Amino acid sequence: MTKALIEGIDRLTYSTDGSAENFARSKQCFIDWGLNLVHEASDELLFETLNGAQVRILPPSHAAFAGSTPMESGATLREVTWGVLGDGDLPAACTDPHGLVHHFQRSIKRPVSVQGSPSNPYGAVHRIDSPSPVYERATPVEIGHVVLFTQNLAQAVKFYEGLGFVLSDSYPGRGAFLRCSPEGGHHDVFLLQVPGKAQGLNHVAFTVRDIHEVFGGGLAMSRAGWKTQLGPGRHPISSAYFWYFECPVGGLIEYNADEDHLTENWQPREFTPGPTMFAEWAIDGGIDGHTRRQPQVAAGGQFLTEKR
Repeated sequence: MTKALIEGIDRLTYSTDGSAENFARSKQCFIDWGLNLVHEASDELLFETLNGAQVRILPPSHAAFAGSTPMESGATLREVTWGVLGDGDLPAACTDPHGLVHHFQRSIKRPVSVQGSPSNPYGAVHRIDSPSPVYERATPVEIGHVVLFTQNLAQAVKFYEGLGFVLSDSYPGRGAFLRCSPEGGHHDVFLLQVPGKAQGLNHVAFTVRDIHEVFGGGLAMSRAGWKTQLGPGRHPISSAYFWYFECPVGGLIEYNADEDHLTENWQPREFTPGPTMFAEWAIDGGIDGHTRRQPQVAAGGQFLTEKR
């Protein structure tokens, strides 16, 4: 029997730290992030992206977690549900070497007719008589990828390759970018082994339309009071633009746009870990949503177009 094709992430399930305050902050965070709250109960929150991918938030005592052990203490990611196309020999569920539970189901995601703004690079004009958009906030289209800290990179890579994942690029002995099918976005899972760093969640990326929505979403999160971890910026590996925020339900959340699209013809590259490999450029501390400047820059100055 051939393996079913994993299309991408259908659902993420987080557990809170068990407190009512964390449950409430997690709800507000994902509302501000731009997800649609489709179900709310005293012990469950369910959000959707534009294409129907879901984020589910539960307390750690919820029956859904019976028999499983979290990969780290506190609020964190507990389950990833992958959307599958076709039939094959994937299990209904399995657990990776970190204790993260994976489910597989016929994809529930729906087609969406949204499109990022075309760009006008020199010699290839694609946007004519039309300005690029300015977004007041982001509305994520889909869940892009998950990044995990691991203490045994080789074992973790073997697990995901056994599910049909394909290596895109790597930091030999330190990290592996894997995509869930031969053709698709640069990575759906990134595994990172850092000396002395315990296993657990690093971040989850949400795909938005274009770089303009990365900026619009990040500025809106800043105005809402959420703390930037790093960004906006650009990854040289994957080519994507990013903006990371701290998330009350564990790890970080990232706005992500314009990543590389790979096929079976792609040859994995090897890189040495370092700041320049993580970010070609990045703004430390983010941009203040009110002043449109770095938070450490004093407000009250004038823009160049203002009269002096």
